[in-house]
Amino acid sequence: MDWLFKFPQLNSDFLLAIKRGIDGSLREFTRNYGDAIESAFDPLKRILVFFEQVISGAPWPVVILAIAAIGWFASRKWSVVAAVVATLLAIGLLGLWEPTMKTISLVFSATLFSVGIGIPLGIIMNRFKVAGRFLQGLLDIMQTMPPFVYLIPVVMLLGIGRVPGFIAVVIYAIPPIIRLTDLGIRMVDKEVLEAADAYGCSRWQKLIKVQLPLALPTIMAGINQTIMMALGMVVIASMIGVQGLGLNVLEAIANQYFTQGILNGFAIVGIAIIFDRISQAYGQRLQRHRGAAHD
Repeated sequence: MDWLFKFPQLNSDFLLAIKRGIDGSLREFTRNYGDAIESAFDPLKRILVFFEQVISGAPWPVVILAIAAIGWFASRKWSVVAAVVATLLAIGLLGLWEPTMKTISLVFSATLFSVGIGIPLGIIMNRFKVAGRFLQGLLDIMQTMPPFVYLIPVVMLLGIGRVPGFIAVVIYAIPPIIRLTDLGIRMVDKEVLEAADAYGCSRWQKLIKVQLPLALPTIMAGINQTIMMALGMVVIASMIGVQGLGLNVLEAIANQYFTQGILNGFAIVGIAIIFDRISQAYGQRLQRHRGAAHD
């Protein structure tokens, strides 16, 4: 009766041979093509370095004024602007300005890439049923896979550094923008689409002039979630050489520096609150504008 309590397994030698074969093939592929792959990602590395140099090298009053201006444009509320300025000043006074700017540059660039890739994929997911089913399954895997697993293939192919960390962040952060782009397009009122058809709009015109503008509040919610997930991946990505607040937290864990970990953690929370309030406020403005247009 032992077989009822012990699940049968494949032959251990057989499984070990498969694992060794796969791992050996990947190592051989990396040895043969690793340099070529790294060279192919050089343009991406230059873009990331450019973003970091611009944000980190800018005078701190300019950075604060720029982010405050973005907060005002998005929300039209002085309370949001005051919260942004106060948070950034507190981060600077705690001596965390430079790692914070590196983290912001990583999150900003990762969000840009995620949005640039995710919105077209969301449109494809909505338009084509076969591609939609495939992407649905892929996104389910991506959102349930432990974040540490993303580090394994990028480190094998690209080593340790800025680019593999960035790729891991993008892979982890991109699913929400894809899903919510598809959802926003599907939520557009059928009566509006029928009116567009009555005016003789082509599928492309209907997408660009009707569906995407009306889906924009939902897409903004997807961008908000993408930013939050990118920030959540920052600490994990620091394990493969990404600098910023995540690296400080990792050092605090390794050396049991409680205060350093708490302060850097609060700085990450502060950045998250800034991005969250700005993106949510802009999404709410779009929602109110949409409601006014319907009225």
